[in-house]
Amino acid sequence: MDHISGSLPSVIVPVYNAADELRACLASLEATVPKGSDVLIIDDASPETEVRALLQSCNEQGIHGWRFFRNESNLGFVGTANRGMELCSGDVVLLNSDTVVTPGWLEGLERCLASDPSIGTATPWTNNGEIASIPVFCQANPVPQDLAAVAEVVAATGPAVYPELPTAVGFCMAIARNAIDRVGLFDVELFGKGYGEENDFSMRVAGLGMRNVLCDDVYVAHVGGCSFGPTGLKPGEESMRRLLSRHPGYLELVQEFIAADPLAERRNTLIRALQRAGVRIG
Repeated sequence: MDHISGSLPSVIVPVYNAADELRACLASLEATVPKGSDVLIIDDASPETEVRALLQSCNEQGIHGWRFFRNESNLGFVGTANRGMELCSGDVVLLNSDTVVTPGWLEGLERCLASDPSIGTATPWTNNGEIASIPVFCQANPVPQDLAAVAEVVAATGPAVYPELPTAVGFCMAIARNAIDRVGLFDVELFGKGYGEENDFSMRVAGLGMRNVLCDDVYVAHVGGCSFGPTGLKPGEESMRRLLSRHPGYLELVQEFIAADPLAERRNTLIRALQRAGVRIG
C-alpha cells in the first residue's frame, strides 16, 4: 500500500520496563496525537510490575482508542517492532518509550513521508540521536526544559528540505508503507533481539533507490538507554559484525557523512533561531 495523503502514520511504541520514562512518553502522546489516530503500545513481557500496572490502567481508560498488546514472551525490540508493523496497514512510526514527543510531531513526519515517494524513512531532530542530534552533532545533549518552545522554533525555521541521511536513527523512525512492502520487516533472524536492525533496514531501503532523510522541521526528545538498551550508529560488536557481513560499506558510509557533516548549516541556522527566540536547547 502506498502512502495515502492526509492519513497519519500508525505510532508503534515497543515497551520494556522503564516505567517513569514510559509514563512521560505516554503523557506526551496523549497531549499531541490527534484523537482517532492509530497508536499501538506493545509490552515486550516487561517484568516490572509498575509497567504492567501502568499499561493496564491506560488500557482500561480506553485512551482515544489506542491499542494495547503484551507479548507472551520477550521478543526484543526487533520482534516487537515487527509485530507492530504487521498489525498496521499504512505508514508507521517506531517510537522508543523513552522519548517525549512535541506538538505537531506526527503531522510533520506525515508531511515528510508524503512529500516524495522515494522517501523510505524519516528521522526528526533530537537532543540524543547520533547524526540527528542538536545542538552538538553526534552527542547525547541534555533534554531541553521547554520542549514545546524548541519544537515551535524548529517547525518555523524552514522551509524543510529533508536532507538525506546514511541511516535512520531508531529512537523515532517513520517508515513509509511502500518501503515496508518493498524491503520487508526488520531481520529478526540476523539481528535477534537487536541491535543494528534499523541500520540494516536503512541500507536495504537505499539499495532499492529509496532515501533515508532527516525530517528537519520536527523535534522529538530522547532520554536514551532506558528501555531496550543501546541503539545508534554503532550497535555493538556482535551486531556490527552481522551488519557488516551484509553491508560491508556501512561504516565507511557513516564515517564519511560524519566527516563531511552536511547538516552543519541547517543545524547552525536552527541554533541561531533558538538563541534569537531566547529558547535554551542545551
